[in-house]
Amino acid sequence: MPTLVSFDVAVAVEEPSSVSVVGMPDVGASVSVSPLGVSPGQPVPTVKERPLTIRKRRADLIEPLDHARRRDSKPSLIAGAFRRTASVVCLGPLLAAPSGCTQQILDASGDEGLEGPCAAQSEGECADGLVCEPVVGEDRNLCAVGVEIRGSVIDAIDEGAIAGAHVVGADESGAPVTRVVQTDANGRFALPVSVGRDADGALAESPRWTLQVSAARYLPFPGLLRPALPIDTSAIVEGSSAMVIDGASTTVALVARQSGGAVVSGVVEGARAAGTLVVAEGVVPAPVAVADLDGAFSLFDVGAGPVVIRGHRAGVELAPVPLEIGADDVSDVRLRVITEDIDAMAVVRGSVNIVDGGGQRATSVVLVPSSVYVEGLERGPVPLGLRAPAPPQAPSISSSFEIVGVPEGRYHVLAGVENDMLVRDPDTSIAGTQVPEIEIVAGQSFDLQSSFKITEALTVLEPGADALEEVGASPTFAWVDDASEDRYELVVHDALGTEVWRDDQIPRGTSGDRLEVPYGGPTLIPGMVYRFQVTSWSDGAQGSTALSRTEDLRGVFIVR
Repeated sequence: MPTLVSFDVAVAVEEPSSVSVVGMPDVGASVSVSPLGVSPGQPVPTVKERPLTIRKRRADLIEPLDHARRRDSKPSLIAGAFRRTASVVCLGPLLAAPSGCTQQILDASGDEGLEGPCAAQSEGECADGLVCEPVVGEDRNLCAVGVEIRGSVIDAIDEGAIAGAHVVGADESGAPVTRVVQTDANGRFALPVSVGRDADGALAESPRWTLQVSAARYLPFPGLLRPALPIDTSAIVEGSSAMVIDGASTTVALVARQSGGAVVSGVVEGARAAGTLVVAEGVVPAPVAVADLDGAFSLFDVGAGPVVIRGHRAGVELAPVPLEIGADDVSDVRLRVITEDIDAMAVVRGSVNIVDGGGQRATSVVLVPSSVYVEGLERGPVPLGLRAPAPPQAPSISSSFEIVGVPEGRYHVLAGVENDMLVRDPDTSIAGTQVPEIEIVAGQSFDLQSSFKITEALTVLEPGADALEEVGASPTFAWVDDASEDRYELVVHDALGTEVWRDDQIPRGTSGDRLEVPYGGPTLIPGMVYRFQVTSWSDGAQGSTALSRTEDLRGVFIVR
């Protein structure tokens, strides 16, 4: 049967099972479609629709380079309009050529539609520019116009482009859902992402993606003070070959670090490789990387000397790899699986005690490998899955907890470290307020002896009450006054964990009032990320007692 050759038309998808093919208003050609809903010989309506370029790539395929929209404004892919059935589409030329369409027909008898089926792991089953996507609720895939996240990676200080940066897309839990891509000479990247479709090829899901970015001589993103925020998918636009997300939420500014070194790259093996936190232990600071969808990783800035490459992820025990690092890069490092049997791995158990929570009754607990724990910030990267409750669930721990599938190693156990209006009680003179460090032996569970004491956090007003905030060279810090304090201590750290300024003699205010303190330290570096943290203190005859403090991920700002 014949099928369509290359020319411009406008297509409006009126219903999931029917298609109107509209010619240019001044043509009046005829169309014959069967069984797609337009009667054979029916004149083409002369209504104006937004034009759509359809280009023939192979004798048996039609490739849409754009998409029309349904009445509900959901993207509807034209790949689903032309099926490889016994369909005949005949349209006249676009311009002033004679009417009729004989020369526009190409025999493609026996073909099936662009809509499928296709195998997700196979290459070349879809026309150029189309990708094989899953159909939500069905055990099949179809060819459809792809979705790409496009953006830029820049230097946070001078805003210059960073070439060769590695970019990976992740889901809400922090698990990678893409393979790594690299930025070009202009710092730009294009990251293909998979999105579930309905039976007509329209987007059937609204994923909440985040980006993970790393580069030589830069701190990785997200960082200790900069959580990854979801990408704004509402502004998806039609590109020449894909649906594109490109905007402020896809521009990532990296903070430079002074140390350099070799690049160590390799692969994490096993079914749970994606998302493994890979650490080069033995150098300070210990470089980290996150394995992509295929388990590939690259550790930047690994210093010279002996190191051990370890992988941390819930549900998999990996054999460490010792290396001697010199001036040259190291490739083809393979982290091999010892076990993926969660039941054979360690479980960390404990409890939290929320006192004076101010109505907040639930928090979270995480494990941080000791090799990447930063003392000044009391934080560190959390391996995928080593959290209670399991990601991406909201904080829900109010008493006992357990973290399963914990691999061998040393960990700091942290409670109340997310933005849930709760913090670990800062009074380290009483039980349950310290940051415990534990040693996990493969397959042997660990029970924490002391319950974490959790209390209500002080409220940050500005800057950075809810997200990273831009400030000038001399910011003013503001928070809500506590109830029974005698004074406050304010500390500013940079993104490297270095203390920049401290004032521990800030007078008390009136309970519930807004307190403001202007910055009084050395000149802040434009483009650097900082955090201010406030602790309230009670001073008595027996000494000073810390009462509460602001949360770890509030009060974060960048100087412009």
